[in-house]
Amino acid sequence: MHSALAGVLLGLASAVTLAFANLAVKMGSDILVSRSILSMSAAALLLPFAFVVPAPDAATFHVLAFAIPAHFLYQCCLIQALGRGELSLVFPVMRGGSPLVTAIVAGLVLGEALSTLEWVGLGIAAIAVVIFALPPGGAGLRAHPDRAALGWALATAGGIALYNTTDAWGVRTAPAPVTYIVWLFLFDWICVTIAAVTLRRRALAATIAAKWRYGAAAGALSILSFGAALFAFSFVETAKVSALRETSVVWAAVMGALWLREGFGARRMVAALALAAGLVLLQFGG
Repeated sequence: MHSALAGVLLGLASAVTLAFANLAVKMGSDILVSRSILSMSAAALLLPFAFVVPAPDAATFHVLAFAIPAHFLYQCCLIQALGRGELSLVFPVMRGGSPLVTAIVAGLVLGEALSTLEWVGLGIAAIAVVIFALPPGGAGLRAHPDRAALGWALATAGGIALYNTTDAWGVRTAPAPVTYIVWLFLFDWICVTIAAVTLRRRALAATIAAKWRYGAAAGALSILSFGAALFAFSFVETAKVSALRETSVVWAAVMGALWLREGFGARRMVAALALAAGLVLLQFGG
């Protein structure tokens, strides 16, 4: 009972900090550069811990060889989605759609199974994501003004499911969960930073000078969010942790309305409540 409660609290803490981290990235003038600063800041903050946590073994590096590409794929899709659409639109789609995919992947790869009620909860969450994605004013899909952004958001959901599964594997394989957390962040900055240097070479220095605070804040929040989620994997099933973490969609939608002046109408409010209800059912349906 105590371990289950710990998993729930860690998952919810991860959700709030995750929403703040993505808000900070979105507020930067260049999403790719902001994401690169986030990853570098997180690696710098965790570097001292590499000397005090249990040393990674060969099995840890074996998992990291799968996890690093999975995280980079997720980052590429996330950057495209945030660059093309409102935070309060793409974030619920990308984060709310991932628990269903995670449950399927975790069942196939990790042998985890959900009850009927838990599958119902996932179904409700999926329907809520569709409501978020519906075009305004009854427009058709081809005329959807955010079609490209939503496509990248759905691709991001697949990336989230992929890295959730590899990370659950990692924290269960490493000598200690904190070992995997630290070493994942120490490698995670490399690919996205190479991409930023390659694609933003001329504007990189000016962008960093003007907006580095957003990326650094996002990096610290990312550590808190992701670390809490990975520790939660040690207490409860992967799909449940993923679902709890995806309650961040409600926080992100509200933050988008407050700080980015994005629309948060009645439809998105209903969808957010339905999504939260589906995720609660997922947590307590077992």
